[in-house]
Amino acid sequence: MWCFTGELRDWNTTKAENRLNLPSVLVLNSCGITCAGDENEIAAFCAHVFELDLSDNKLEDWHEVSKIVSNVPHLEFLNLSSNPLSLSVLERSCAGSFAGVRKLVLNNSKASWETVHTILQELPDLEELFLCLNDYETVSCSPVCCQSLKLLHITDNNLQDWTEIRKLGIMFPSLDTLILANNNLTTIEESEDSLARLFPNLRSINLHKSGLHCWEDIDKLNSFPKLEEVKLLGIPLLQSYTTEERRKLLIARLPSITKLNGSIVADGEREDSERFFIRYYMEFPEEEVPFRYHELVTKYGKLEPLAVVDLRPQSSAKVEVHFQDKVEEMSIRLDQTVAELKKHLKTVVQLSTSNMLLFYLDQEAPFGPEEMKYSSRALHSYGIRDGDKIYVEPRMK
Repeated sequence: MWCFTGELRDWNTTKAENRLNLPSVLVLNSCGITCAGDENEIAAFCAHVFELDLSDNKLEDWHEVSKIVSNVPHLEFLNLSSNPLSLSVLERSCAGSFAGVRKLVLNNSKASWETVHTILQELPDLEELFLCLNDYETVSCSPVCCQSLKLLHITDNNLQDWTEIRKLGIMFPSLDTLILANNNLTTIEESEDSLARLFPNLRSINLHKSGLHCWEDIDKLNSFPKLEEVKLLGIPLLQSYTTEERRKLLIARLPSITKLNGSIVADGEREDSERFFIRYYMEFPEEEVPFRYHELVTKYGKLEPLAVVDLRPQSSAKVEVHFQDKVEEMSIRLDQTVAELKKHLKTVVQLSTSNMLLFYLDQEAPFGPEEMKYSSRALHSYGIRDGDKIYVEPRMK
């Protein structure tokens, strides 16, 4: 059936048996395939195949790929990743055999834009196209728009300039999902009106690990009229913020999104984020306050700063130590035990620890002093605060 380098398969079973057992999803990746082989056998064995994975083989001639695809009549998904297909030219007569394919993967194939354009002209129903790891630094516009394409996965290239990205909007006006992760896009240089016309149907965009470094680029994402989902991890702009600040500031600036970095944005989280945004910018100079701040003040009004509450336990307290007719103000550690406090007081009151009774008086307590009976109990468990009193009495014999 296929031509392999090396002895990789045993096809000695009958054709009938193979036809019965052949799955609709056929994976032949990393098999050393170099050419199509007998086309009649391909047609016999692959009559019911819908998905074909030929990735990481040694196919370098589009004519051989065409021979395979033209004999798989129901093929909708084709993966040609990591085949050295840049070594040959794809002619339109060959590309015509791909006509029924809806999902095409050309990752790491180094397919030229001329090859991509030829494919686009011959695949009227193409919905998903994968062009990752192809070393693209520029985009060449196709002479014909591809109205059918909904998803473009073009990660791990080197598309740094927005003038190249805008060409994708021109070529694919129906694009629903654009995945641009791991490109070094530095800015979005486009007016709001032009962005809306370029990507009128864009619902999801992935800009993970791009080079975006200013909030104005984030604000421009609001120009896409149907945008609901955004992915923005690992960009220079957000490096100086905490994880909480990143998420809340992004949600507040992107009022239409329902999912950020893969997580759903609930109504409660959106309100919290927008209120956080107001408080975050309320002390900034007027010239540094974003327009979104004024929109949110109109929505919620001017908010009071949140009170800063320190919930950490107090580590020490200044107390009055009373012994007979003497009073001494002392600072005591609250992480020590009653027994340790007695040792500390031994030189002050001139009593041995075994002959010492301690009583704690909370200045606000209505019930009088409390005996500190348990030697191993920590002082902070009494709730001791500045101004409270500790009474020392000798144990009665």
